[in-house]
Amino acid sequence: MRIVSVADKKFRIAIPQSEIKRRVAILADDINRDYAGEELVVVAVLNGSFMFVADLVRKIKVPCRVSFVKTSSYEKDASSGEVKQLIGLADDIAGRHVLVVEDIIETGSTMRFILNYLKKFKPADIRLASLIVKLQSFDSMFHVDYVGFEKEDRFVVGYGLDYDGFGRNLEDIYEAI
Repeated sequence: MRIVSVADKKFRIAIPQSEIKRRVAILADDINRDYAGEELVVVAVLNGSFMFVADLVRKIKVPCRVSFVKTSSYEKDASSGEVKQLIGLADDIAGRHVLVVEDIIETGSTMRFILNYLKKFKPADIRLASLIVKLQSFDSMFHVDYVGFEKEDRFVVGYGLDYDGFGRNLEDIYEAI
């Protein structure tokens, strides 16, 4: 079992890179099927989704644009409970098909904030892809269309996910021990 230290915490491997790549390819196939013949605007939620969205869009074959929004609700390893919009949407999404790409959905408060924000721009539709969904803590007030992994409620780092800014560069996903 591989153990890594990130800042003052120790983590063990939870999802190896090979499994992440396999799952991303499956999600891309589903997205390609669902959006065949359409154009797509992929809205990536920074910072955590950057690796996931990069790998995902390389496998999306339908014409797509990529845009970014950035929110913050974390302090170290816990949600502050308050979502702050830091960077807004730069592209026009009115009448367009939008796919929001998130790294992890826990309570869903950040995603509710983002979905409400995007709906103001009147897109044709909005679907959601998340690398990880923590079902025990997720308040399902919206549907996640493309789920990479369902995980128990443990803190995770790697593949873009961080602990106080560190650990994003790890190729695998690790969980706190």
